[in-house]
Amino acid sequence: MTTVVDQRYLRPTSLSDALALRAERPSATVVAGGTDVMVEVNEHRRTLDEVIDLTDVSELRDWDLDGDRIRIGATLPLTRVVDELAPHLPGLAAAARLVGSPPIRHRATLGGNIATASPAGDTLLPMLAGGAVIEVASVSGTRTVPSDEFFLGPGRTVLAPDELITAIRMTTSRGEAFAKTGARRAMVISVAAAAVRIDPEQRHLGVALGSVAPTPLRARTAEAFASELDWSESPDEGWWAELGRRAAHDTAPIDDLRGTAEHRRRVIAVLVARCARQAWSRTC
Repeated sequence: MTTVVDQRYLRPTSLSDALALRAERPSATVVAGGTDVMVEVNEHRRTLDEVIDLTDVSELRDWDLDGDRIRIGATLPLTRVVDELAPHLPGLAAAARLVGSPPIRHRATLGGNIATASPAGDTLLPMLAGGAVIEVASVSGTRTVPSDEFFLGPGRTVLAPDELITAIRMTTSRGEAFAKTGARRAMVISVAAAAVRIDPEQRHLGVALGSVAPTPLRARTAEAFASELDWSESPDEGWWAELGRRAAHDTAPIDDLRGTAEHRRRVIAVLVARCARQAWSRTC
């Protein structure tokens, strides 16, 4: 069933209806929380000719845990990420906690953050560091895309015009940490941000960076350096610092009103070392 307020505003109540509408109206603006979209509307950078509102699609608004595998619905509000997922994904919960104000977090969704594809999207970094896959669907079926292949540039993703983001799939881990810098602690776009995931059983350390390239990115040089780690004992301070420096080499920042490229590189080195030590302490 679809609630039609007028012919330009459609509010489906099931995923099948939402996918059918998306297929029929690929140019329509899809909203769930609408927190990013409405900023663009208020600043006259976007007009809403047609809207598909996913608020009432219950299939997209919950999460499920199966062992260490978690599936998070795309329209799960960030408030619930903070309140309910911290025991399973502490880094993701920490990132969500620093997005906007409480009213914004009550409306904003993970799927909306993914679709916005901002290089400064804080919640995207724990997903990247944790090797998450993005589940997308259309009337033709469902597919998954590795999170590190999903973002093409600022505001650009691999999502096809007839597809909707339906869920995020990843494994749980206590060994997560997230940190950002900005003009103040919250309600601010990151000058630089980092997330680290440590998996001692797989002997893997994942690093993701934000606000330092056209897309959020995996720090491959830092991850390669970590692959040589002797996991039998805790690294010393020099190793953590070198991990941070390797991560800084993976960045491609710019100078803007919020900070210089050199400042961002230096901050990333500190944030990655700090997050890695914190993640290690939680799991090793």
